Amino acid sequence: MKSTLFRFTLFALLFSGTASFAQKLAVYSTSGKAIHGYDPVAYFTDGKPVRGDSTVTYTHEGATWQFATPAHRDAFKADPQKYTPQYGGYCAFGTSRGYKAPTEPDAWTIVDGKLYLNYNAKVRTDWNKDQSGYIQKADKNWPKIKDTN
Repeated sequence: MKSTLFRFTLFALLFSGTASFAQKLAVYSTSGKAIHGYDPVAYFTDGKPVRGDSTVTYTHEGATWQFATPAHRDAFKADPQKYTPQYGGYCAFGTSRGYKAPTEPDAWTIVDGKLYLNYNAKVRTDWNKDQSGYIQKADKNWPKIKDTN
C-alpha cells in the first residue's frame, strides 16, 4: 500500500500544474463535461457507471452534467445534493490527502447514500481499507481545497 500511495502522491505532485489536472472548478470536468460525461444518477439507480447522453444535460455548480435519460436529469435537478459526487467528483483519496486529483468513472463507491469517486480502481481498493477515516479527512480538507488549483 505504501508503494501505491507513494506513486499516487508523486503523480499528483508532478502533474498538479497541468491545466487538465489542476482545476479551480469545484466540480471535476473534462472537455466541458462533469465526471467524464457519466450520469451521476445511474450510479444509484443502475448500480454502475453509465455514459450520459450529450443531448440530455443540466448545468449545476458551473459544470455541464450529462444523463442517460430525461428521468435521471429530472431526478438530479430535483435533488442535486443527493446525486452530486462528494468533493465535486475529484478523487476522494486525494482529497483526504489535501489535493485535487482526477477520477475514473469505474472507480466508485457509495457510502451512506453518497457517491465517492477515486483516481483508479487500485486507489479505490486502498481507500476502501479505511473509508470512514479517509472520508473524515477529506471532509475536513475539501473546504480548504475546493476553490484552489
